[in-house]
Amino acid sequence: MSPRPLPGRRSVLRGSLAASAALTLPTALGAAPAFARSGRPGAGWGVQAGDVTADSGLVWVRSDRPARMIVETSATESFRDPRRWQGPLLGSGTDFTGTIRVRGLPAGEQIHYRVLLADPDDPRRTGEPVTGTFRTASASRRDGVRFVWSGDQAGQGWGINPDIGGYRIYDAMGKLDPDFFLCSGDNIYADGPIPSTQALPDGSTYRNITTEEKSKVAETLNEFRGAFRYNLLDDNLRRFNAQVPSIIQWDDHEVRNNWYPGEIITDSAYTVKDVDVLAARARRAFAEYFPISTLKPGARQGRVQRVLRQGPLLDVFVLDMRTYRNANSPDDQSTDPQGILGREQLEWLKRELSRSRAVWKVIAADMPIGLVVPDATEGKANFEAIAQGDPGVPLGRELQIAELLRFVKHRRITGTVWLTADVHHTSAQHYQPSRAAFTDFEPFWEFVSGPLNAGAFPASALDGTFGPERVFVKAPTASNVSPAEGYQFFGEVDIDGDSAELTVRLREQDGTVLFTKVLQPGRVGQ
Repeated sequence: MSPRPLPGRRSVLRGSLAASAALTLPTALGAAPAFARSGRPGAGWGVQAGDVTADSGLVWVRSDRPARMIVETSATESFRDPRRWQGPLLGSGTDFTGTIRVRGLPAGEQIHYRVLLADPDDPRRTGEPVTGTFRTASASRRDGVRFVWSGDQAGQGWGINPDIGGYRIYDAMGKLDPDFFLCSGDNIYADGPIPSTQALPDGSTYRNITTEEKSKVAETLNEFRGAFRYNLLDDNLRRFNAQVPSIIQWDDHEVRNNWYPGEIITDSAYTVKDVDVLAARARRAFAEYFPISTLKPGARQGRVQRVLRQGPLLDVFVLDMRTYRNANSPDDQSTDPQGILGREQLEWLKRELSRSRAVWKVIAADMPIGLVVPDATEGKANFEAIAQGDPGVPLGRELQIAELLRFVKHRRITGTVWLTADVHHTSAQHYQPSRAAFTDFEPFWEFVSGPLNAGAFPASALDGTFGPERVFVKAPTASNVSPAEGYQFFGEVDIDGDSAELTVRLREQDGTVLFTKVLQPGRVGQ
């Protein structure tokens, strides 16, 4: 199948988006937007859209002072006959961030939006508008769907480096004109301070933009907020956010490496030892800094797991493999009702998969299935993901995955594809019962991509329980290879509107295609 032609539906927008954004963005990449109290409210951190459906989308902004958020939408970038949406009052309670859902939009259309920030004491005083765009999900399968995914950003002390163009992978992803970006977690490294410099193997120096909040591990709410603000100092990311809506999930580094509920930290870098306290602060900042339909800034309730329906061709099932998991352990127990998903989330996933009528069902997992991810954070021989290296019958967290795979087979649920990041290399695994110790499932594919901007690591070992075969991998032979040395990756999924074939392309940070796999629609396994 030839790739779907790029329609260039955003190409005419890029110039105007950059021009309007330049009115409010920092004059230098290293300078944070000013927080002057005179003048009009400013939106120097850009705009984002997220969790877009066929008739709605969430729009996000951050102000530099108290302000009323106002959003206008239009079918044209000239904003002729705009619709106006009154948003929330932005204040210190949400770190001056706000999100509003714009509803009643036409399906399969390019939506232009602009955000105005009004002085709460004088609504006539508004800051310079900041513009963005997104495309609603189509009601017609003939339109097809294209999206990109990756994860792992600002990790291992490798931050925004102007010498190499900052987070330039976002420019390559934006050029593909995707309908949305699926971020598979580790959006920040709350546990990873960003130093001003790091030495590279060739004797040169990696130079980071730094901030006060990123000078230590995040413990306070402001430090977690600062970790999210740090990424928005990057020009590439802000431009991308204004052009491509997101679907965001989280993993461990939004809080701390390999964390699990109930953990008590022994690391001397932390004065707060209760990881549940850290997780609550991290979750609050996470909800403030991303437009997520199931989380509201400041609300105590909400969840990360959700289904995003992208028309008749695609449903995206976003998992939360962090909030409900049991403690990391040798993971060799023969019964494990809690597992990595928790019983309630597992039943939710089975129920939603069985209800889905989409041709393709992408399971967005924040951790891989058959790749062994050890947990040595406390010096113990524990495991962090699902696999534990024993190629025999399912044990520990594998038991939940076995239950899910059996359910998919016996309910004859078609078109499941697993996408993830986490392990800081890119690979494609095919899972086959004939190679497995557990055989009551249909064959399926799992694709791994990332990091976006973090240290790259050698390929993980495989666990044979579900019969994985690594069909493709690109990874360094050394550990913690810097973004300056390459090995930064993202993936692309392109679903053809005519044939409904799903094509996965694993790409390097400049967009070069490394591996391609075409999957056929309507099959339980392949």
